[in-house]
Amino acid sequence: MGGFVYIVSNKRDGTLYIGVTSDLSRRIYEHREERTKGFTQRYGLHRLVYYESFDDIRAAIQREKTLKHWPRVWKLALIQDMNPEWADLYETLNR
Repeated sequence: MGGFVYIVSNKRDGTLYIGVTSDLSRRIYEHREERTKGFTQRYGLHRLVYYESFDDIRAAIQREKTLKHWPRVWKLALIQDMNPEWADLYETLNR
């Protein structure tokens, strides 16, 4: 089973949350609709700004752990490289 690592934010250079899931579209929908209590709901993190896909969920989990230990500036550079406009990538997931 594959997986995804993703980063959601509330705005450009805003608060970041890094997560992992096997169903990216469903999980981002849950964040957007505030279906789960916690950090993303408290800070209004609804914008998918970065994601990576993996063939194995274990690789995605390991990547999530690695990214969570990175300095913030590295995370911002990662987002900037993939998504320089900080567009909400959720809109492009199901095309």
